[in-house]
Amino acid sequence: MTATAAMTQPATPRLVMHNISKTFGPIRALQDVSLTVMPGEVHALMGENGAGKSTLMRILAGAIHADADGRIEIDGRPAQIAGPRDARDLGIAVIYQELSQSPNLTVAENMFLGRERRRGPFMTDRARQRRECAPVLARLGADFGPDTLVMNLSLGQRQLVEIARALLQDARLIVMDEPTTALSERESEHLFTLIDGLRAEGIAIIYISHRMEEVYRLADSVSVLRDGRYVGGLSRAELDAERLVSMMVGREISGFYQKQHRPAPHEAAVLEVRDLTDGDGIGPVSFDLFAGEVVGISGLVGSGRTEVARLIYGADPARGGSVSLGGTELDHRRPRSSLDAGLAYLTEDRKGNGLFLDMTVAENTAISVLHRRGGPGGVLPPATVTDMGRARIAELDVRGAGPATRVGNLSGGNQQKVLLGRLLETAPQVLILDEPTRGVDIGAKSEIYSLIDRLTASGMAVLMISSELTELLGTADRILVMRDGRIAGEVPNTATNPATQEAIMRLSAGTGAQTKNGGQA
Repeated sequence: MTATAAMTQPATPRLVMHNISKTFGPIRALQDVSLTVMPGEVHALMGENGAGKSTLMRILAGAIHADADGRIEIDGRPAQIAGPRDARDLGIAVIYQELSQSPNLTVAENMFLGRERRRGPFMTDRARQRRECAPVLARLGADFGPDTLVMNLSLGQRQLVEIARALLQDARLIVMDEPTTALSERESEHLFTLIDGLRAEGIAIIYISHRMEEVYRLADSVSVLRDGRYVGGLSRAELDAERLVSMMVGREISGFYQKQHRPAPHEAAVLEVRDLTDGDGIGPVSFDLFAGEVVGISGLVGSGRTEVARLIYGADPARGGSVSLGGTELDHRRPRSSLDAGLAYLTEDRKGNGLFLDMTVAENTAISVLHRRGGPGGVLPPATVTDMGRARIAELDVRGAGPATRVGNLSGGNQQKVLLGRLLETAPQVLILDEPTRGVDIGAKSEIYSLIDRLTASGMAVLMISSELTELLGTADRILVMRDGRIAGEVPNTATNPATQEAIMRLSAGTGAQTKNGGQA
C-alpha cells in the first residue's frame, strides 16, 4: 500500500458497541443499541434520565453484563468485558458524576488505589507512586502535587485527579458522566480546555451531560437514546436545539417554557427583605416578593446568590437587616422557624444537604412535618407516612418509584421531585429554589417549570436562583441581578417587556446604566 493510500484509509473506530440489549427481570433497559466512537472524538451521549445512558456505560465499564446477542469492539478487535479490570486493561476509564475517591488519602494514593506499586510482597512503594504521578499532573497543569490530601482539593481539582488517574492507566477511551454538575464556571472552562487537549492527543471521549451549551461547545457528534433505544445521531454540523430536544423527548423545545400564569397587580408584599447582610461581603440586600410571582436571581459565580438565599432562610446567621413574611418579622435563630412560618428553601446540593439518600421516598416526604403532625416524639403512623409519599409521587410524577423506594436509587430528576414534594408538604407561602434543575434531564426540567407555574397560579411566591439565563427568561416575572454581594439592578420580564440576556449580563458585569434601585441596567 502506498503512503497516499494509507493516508486515505478511514480510521479504525476506537469503540463499536453493536446491538447491545439489557434486561432486568421484566424491565428492558436497553434494546439493540449501537454506538461508534472514533479516536480523538468527543462523542456526546444524550437522553432523558432513564433513557439507558448509564446502563450502556456500565456495560462498557464491566460493572454489569449485556444480554448475549450484542458485541463490543475496541480498536477493531472483539472485546470481552467481564469486569472492571477487563475494561481498564482495554484502555477504558469511566469518571462518574459521584467521584469515587478516598478524601483522607493523598492524590498519588488515590491515583493508584487498587493497583498500588509494591516494594516487596507487603510494602507500598509510595516514592515510586509519587514519581509516576508527578508528570501526569504536570501534563494537566495541576496546581497541586502527588502528596496533597484529596480532602483539601476543590471539586474541580478532584475532577482533575480522576482524569489524571485515567491517563496514568493509559486510557484511550474516557467516559465523563455529568462532569460539570458541581463545578464553578471557571473550573468548567478549565475542564473543557483539558478535553480539547485530550482530543488532540487522539483520546476518545464519551461525554454525558444535560447541559446543551456544553454539548455545542465540545461535541464532534451526538448519539441520542430514548426509552432504552437508539433514536439517532447528529454530526457537529447538524447540531440544532429543536432537533436535538425533539429526538430526546419526542416533542419540540417550544413547549418547554409555556408560562400560563401571570401575577395580578401587586398588593402587599408576602416577603420583605430589608438591608439583609452577613457582615462579611454580602449585602445590604433589599427587595419585595409578591404572591403569585416568580422572581429570579441571576449573577456570575461568586456574586452571592446562594449566600443571600441562605441568609433569608436563616441557614446562615445574618448580622443585620430583617426578613418579614406576611408582615411578621421572622426569627432567624434556626431554619425551622422559617419553615414553620411558611418559608421553604430548596438547596442547590440536594444530595449533600437536602435528601436522606438511604431513606425511602415516603420517609423523605414526611420528615419536615413530623414535628407538626407527629405524636409524642414526632412519630407518625407508618400508614400515614406511606400515604403522604404516594400522594406526592402521583402529584409530581416521580417515575419508577413507590413510597418504599430508596431515594438513592432514583435518577437526579426524580430525586429533585422528591425534595420538592417534601417542601410542598409544609404548605409554604414562599418557596426559595436554588438551582432547581441542576443535574436533571430536559424532560424533568420541563415538568419542574410546569410545577412552578401551577404553584404561582395557586398564589405561592417563588424566589428562583439559576445559572441558566434561558431558564430565568422562560420562568421569571422579573430578575434581580447580583454583583459583589449586592443587587446590581432589576430587569422586568413581562409579556410586553421581555428581559434579554444582554441586559442581565450588563448588570452582572457592571457595564450598564444606573437604575432606580441603585444598580445598573
